[in-house]
Amino acid sequence: MKYNVVERFTSINGEGMKAGQLAVFIRFAGCNLRCTYCDTMWANDKDVAYEPMTAEEIYDYIKGTGIVNVTITGGEPLIQAGVDKLLELLSGDESLYVEIETNGSVPLKDFMDLTNPPSFTMDYKLPSSEMENGMEKENFSYLTEKDTLKFVVGTMEDLERADELIREHRLTDTTNVYFSPVYGELPYEAIVDFMKERNLGGVTFQLQLHKFVWNPEERSV
Repeated sequence: MKYNVVERFTSINGEGMKAGQLAVFIRFAGCNLRCTYCDTMWANDKDVAYEPMTAEEIYDYIKGTGIVNVTITGGEPLIQAGVDKLLELLSGDESLYVEIETNGSVPLKDFMDLTNPPSFTMDYKLPSSEMENGMEKENFSYLTEKDTLKFVVGTMEDLERADELIREHRLTDTTNVYFSPVYGELPYEAIVDFMKERNLGGVTFQLQLHKFVWNPEERSV
């Protein structure tokens, strides 16, 4: 079995619990959503160039970098056929910290039987994405203290919706909750002011570091 890899590179982790740390990235082709603000839309093009790689080839590449933080991303990596086999292989190496970025539309329950499940960094798509109707709210119940729930916020309506969900599902009691602003949209101070007004002490505000270190349009960073 081979996987459609559009990028593989090393860099710092731009967001999440390992932000600022070196990581090796494996990016898969294809996504089942079309968010308005998507910054990797090119990877979702049906004609995008990709490198077919087996799970063993991906593992060997990761180990060859000497970096222990691994980010599997896309696109939407959880729609890759046989991705559970790759995750089983990677998670079986206890020297690696494996994180998989997912868009919130794929049921996480399908991956709970892995021997050592990876850390999930899951988006919940808010109104400005125009993809909220594709979200699997059942996924909230599978997120733990080793996972991250990321709300990508581009408008005040997004912040209001995120606050509603956090309180309704008591999300900060069970997992790590982040606000990640859409680059160049909502003023950062407005997000911080909102967090103060709503007393969202359990939420982490985070910028996408890679977009400040490099040109926001740069790939493989």
